[in-house]
Amino acid sequence: MTEIVVSESESGSRLDAFLAAHVGSRTAAQKAISEGRVTVDGESRQKRWIVSNSEVVRVASLVPTKREITPTDVTIPVVWSDSHLAVIDKPIGLVAHPAPGHPTGTLSQILEANHPEREIGLVHRLDRDTSGLLVVAFDDSTLRDLRSALQDRTVVREYTALVMGHPRSSEGTVDAPIGRDRNSRTRMSIRTDTPRHAVTHFEVIETLADATLLRVRLETGRTHQIRVHLAEVGLPVAGDPVYGKAGAWSLGRQFLHAARLSFQHPKTGELIDLSSPLPEDLESALESARRGDRP
Repeated sequence: MTEIVVSESESGSRLDAFLAAHVGSRTAAQKAISEGRVTVDGESRQKRWIVSNSEVVRVASLVPTKREITPTDVTIPVVWSDSHLAVIDKPIGLVAHPAPGHPTGTLSQILEANHPEREIGLVHRLDRDTSGLLVVAFDDSTLRDLRSALQDRTVVREYTALVMGHPRSSEGTVDAPIGRDRNSRTRMSIRTDTPRHAVTHFEVIETLADATLLRVRLETGRTHQIRVHLAEVGLPVAGDPVYGKAGAWSLGRQFLHAARLSFQHPKTGELIDLSSPLPEDLESALESARRGDRP
């Protein structure tokens, strides 16, 4: 069983088109739908069904079954867990779900292979090369409750970002709709024909010679939101190959880390408040920036 959560950028697509983006062809998607192997939030739907943000699309036997998936050598640290959910510290280089170019070795598949007795539902996503804390649900009820908490903005998601340049004030908010760039389908942008509400808050942690270390908090969760918003206000994330300067301070990816995750446990009411230290590659780049090395 493959489970795919509809992202905000994918909302409004036909079910067959949505699935095609994940399985490689519309023919394969339509075949799965016609064979009754596809459900949306537990209900069978036709190919013309319009998917909405946060809906859960499940497909039976779309990818190799759990016993056929070979866990990779990637270690995914679990920092907190119980029978309902887990918070993991995602390493870089992992995409969330199978997609064109990444049919196997995804985060969801690795978790399924390592926990074959459980249903795995990613509550939210991180970019492939963004590291840090991510919450995973082990049952439908917990998944729905946590997604509702995200939509109600009661989940605190804080990131650490090293950006090029210096903001004009010690804190700020970027409130600008984001969607697919009208000139490039691989980029997100505020110059878009499909704008979606997006708000990002930031505050200065440390000011360096050529950069600034920021604490960033998401109010909404659009694709590439932090990277796009900070670039738009003249503060591109260091090392960002799409919206900033690749390779700054020898970075092999963008300096963006999901450093804190705080939420109320949907079943027990317990406050879960967790932090993750900077990975070694980001710590090394930060030390270079502190020494005044040129980016």
